[in-house]
Amino acid sequence: MDMDSASSVVLQALTQATSQDTAVLKPAEEQLRQWETQPGFYSVLLSIFNNHMLDVNVRWLAVLYFKNGIDRYWRRVAPHALSEEEKTLLRAGLITNFNEPVNQIATQIAVLIAKVARLDCPRQWPELIPILLESVKSQDGLQQHRALLTFYHVTKTLASKRLAQDRRLFQDLASGIYSFACSLWSHHTDCFLQQIYARDEAAALGLLERTLLSLKGIRCIHTHPASSTMQANNLLMAQNKNRAQQNVGSDSPCREKLEKTIILFTKVLLDFLEHHPCAFIPLIHRSLEFAVSYVFTPAGEGVTFERFIVQCMNLIKMIVKNDAYKPAKNIDDSKPESLEAHKIKTAFFTYSTLTEIGRRLVSHYFLLTEEELTMWEEDPESFAVEETGGDSWKYSLRPCTEVLFLDIFHNYSQTLTPVLLDMVQNLQGPTNVEDPVQLLMKDAVYNAVGLAAYELFDNVDFDQWFKNQLLGELQVSHHRYKLIRRRVIWLIGQWISVKFKSDLRPVLYEIILSLMQDPDLVVRHLQTFRTEQFLPYLESIFGLLFQLLQQVTECDTKMQVLHVISCVIERVSIQIRPYVGCLVQYLPLLWKQSEEHNMLRCAILTTLIHLVQGLGAESKNLYPFLLPVIQLSTDVSQPPHVYLLEDGLELWLVTLENSPAITPELLRIFQNMSALLELSSENLRTCFQIVNAYLYLSATDFLQNYAESLCRSFCDLLKDITNEGQVQVLKVVEIALKVSPVLGAHMFQPLLPAVFRGIVDGERYPVVMSTYLGIMGRVLLQNSTFFSSLLTQMASECNQEMDQLLGSVIEMWVDRMDNITQPERRKLSALALLSLLPSDNSVIQDKFCGIINICVEALHDVMTEDPDTGTYKDCMLMSHFEEPKLSDDEEPPTEQDKRKKLLALEDPVHAVSLHQFVYEKLKAQQTLMGDPGFGALMELVDTELVRQLREFLQGF
Repeated sequence: MDMDSASSVVLQALTQATSQDTAVLKPAEEQLRQWETQPGFYSVLLSIFNNHMLDVNVRWLAVLYFKNGIDRYWRRVAPHALSEEEKTLLRAGLITNFNEPVNQIATQIAVLIAKVARLDCPRQWPELIPILLESVKSQDGLQQHRALLTFYHVTKTLASKRLAQDRRLFQDLASGIYSFACSLWSHHTDCFLQQIYARDEAAALGLLERTLLSLKGIRCIHTHPASSTMQANNLLMAQNKNRAQQNVGSDSPCREKLEKTIILFTKVLLDFLEHHPCAFIPLIHRSLEFAVSYVFTPAGEGVTFERFIVQCMNLIKMIVKNDAYKPAKNIDDSKPESLEAHKIKTAFFTYSTLTEIGRRLVSHYFLLTEEELTMWEEDPESFAVEETGGDSWKYSLRPCTEVLFLDIFHNYSQTLTPVLLDMVQNLQGPTNVEDPVQLLMKDAVYNAVGLAAYELFDNVDFDQWFKNQLLGELQVSHHRYKLIRRRVIWLIGQWISVKFKSDLRPVLYEIILSLMQDPDLVVRHLQTFRTEQFLPYLESIFGLLFQLLQQVTECDTKMQVLHVISCVIERVSIQIRPYVGCLVQYLPLLWKQSEEHNMLRCAILTTLIHLVQGLGAESKNLYPFLLPVIQLSTDVSQPPHVYLLEDGLELWLVTLENSPAITPELLRIFQNMSALLELSSENLRTCFQIVNAYLYLSATDFLQNYAESLCRSFCDLLKDITNEGQVQVLKVVEIALKVSPVLGAHMFQPLLPAVFRGIVDGERYPVVMSTYLGIMGRVLLQNSTFFSSLLTQMASECNQEMDQLLGSVIEMWVDRMDNITQPERRKLSALALLSLLPSDNSVIQDKFCGIINICVEALHDVMTEDPDTGTYKDCMLMSHFEEPKLSDDEEPPTEQDKRKKLLALEDPVHAVSLHQFVYEKLKAQQTLMGDPGFGALMELVDTELVRQLREFLQGF
């Protein structure tokens, strides 16, 4: 088929594919899908979207099909890849004319050229960048704009490549075109300013478009410092200052694009400062001059706008805070460039500049705005949760202002402390509720004192201030004074961990109780707690928090109240038990209501985690609500698991750790586990802890119900997991054998041959080998019949004699004893190998020296000498279960802690005296062989080892 007829067939299909009628649309889409892999299809698409006479929708669709084809068929290795010949023609066709009249299509073409460039530039497409640079110089406005648009998308895409080789190529490219890009930006800026002076807004808008695109291109290649960067930035600085002051009216069509350009310019500066602080040093003074004049002097009035102020503040903050601009503690160790930068900053931040910045930050930028006050009145909940956190300082004015204040105050506290204290002094005594200006100013100043609490530590007697001033302010009940009440309770919260006498706390708790009944939600939000003196108020505060939780409607507010409840429960621990009734009634209702709010459900899960820890064994009363919550949160077939899984697993674990006994429902939830293990995500560790908790709680029920599926999951996991992951899996098996030696070995039998082989082959990772020997030690010591059957099975698999194989195991055990670091496992190894005695098996007798060697090593590990009697005792022996004496700040033991203690009492490692066991086994071997034979056997052992052994065994 020739090109023309192919073109008309494809054109017809594309036209039908834009139809609204599905009977026409579907077959056309199917036909196009079949053509995707046909040679020549993309050449036809190119000719269609380059033909400006055709319908816009059809051309748009042709571009999209072409773009999708690049992702699927452009790489050489792709199935149905395009031929090199066709790709050469397509590359040439894409950059013959930059004259696309439709904006959206032009953007899509620029993106698809960038996609090809990512794969082919510069090797297969060396002419792309030169042609773009040439086209950008065009006198034709449209052609220049389209070339600039493409240039921006290409540089953005190439800059995102991460391989070292690609980075080098891009660096070469960037240094080659950077000066050009800067001169382009400069030229368009000048032309734009001329058109603004001439009042030709249409021409100005076109030029501003191109200015913005040039700047976007610069930002893509701006992370590479070069000498040209410096000149360019000096130019940028002058240009921007000149231009930002042009009074483009707020109703001008250029206004929005001009603001975008100004913001992008500041982003270029911030990027440069972040990535290349040393190269930025010559710009420090001018940047500070520029930012401070706009934000802190009348120069900015009428020309600044919020996002620009935020960017300027961030520029100041990053210069003030930058470690590269600070001298070392010992001046002689400082880098010359750090000293240079410090000198420039010191010269700029004079006393008068700093005091002006400090005063204006507090008295101008800290004031609550009309919008904020209206929001407080109309929607107090939303206002209260307009808290700031994370990276919000990068984008929002209030957090940005506060962060800048903190950084400047921290770096220049000597100058700014007297300024702030003077502002406080001017506001002593209660403020007239009829004076809104003074109320707002007091709120702002108190905010500053709260933020700077750590810096002001030595300069403010907070206890006196609390008693003489703040306490009184909290008792002013006038509606308008809520502004100050809210701020004062927040301020105390800031200072309480810095400097606050503990005997003042009860007064504070009384105040908090009355404030929590304050009709205004905002004031009720900001509370602070400490434990010991707090208990008398616990019931009232818990009741009030609970009431508040029911009253508020905003999801965010509920989360904040739940957070406070969680903190209270966590602080008072088991003392929460008498007060949980109301919460236990309300949480199920809240859970039901929050079906659409996954973040609120996460907050409920966190509260439940603390609640279960506080309740301990009593948490079993929560199971009717608790277990369905865990079930839902950890079920990967349910969509909410994406949000709830991590907290749900944590809750599942603490529920098991605090459970007094297994219940059928608790056992049933484990059905969720095999799918979780398949995910093999970062939650695996918690999953293994949950399995261990079930083993400690009820090994028999658990293993009989789930060991088979668990064993399958483990076998799958072990095929593709890190060494650390292998150890985690094998530790679970080790605990199963420890808790239930017979059932554990039987249930995890499929995993044990690999462990056996690992020992015989001398597994080279010490931690894995140590775990292998821990597992085999348990089997050999506590289930010897199973060990014999495993040995028989392995001998037939390896086609070896059983005795020969046993000899290899003992030999490797002795050789790798140093891999075992835990004293418990070292003692277990000695007990396990000794359990082979007495024996008349020649292989065991042959390895006798090695067994004695391990015994003596283990004796050194576990035996302590009684200085009074000179005798030794095994320090690992545990004779009875003692309730530990707890200090106030220690957590009481969980039910699982108690289970582990009881299990340890039955564990041979803690129940059998090692030196007694050594003595009995050697005595039995002596009886079996007779004195002469045993004497000959002992003579093979190193004399120093025999001497040490006798020392440990004296008294037997």
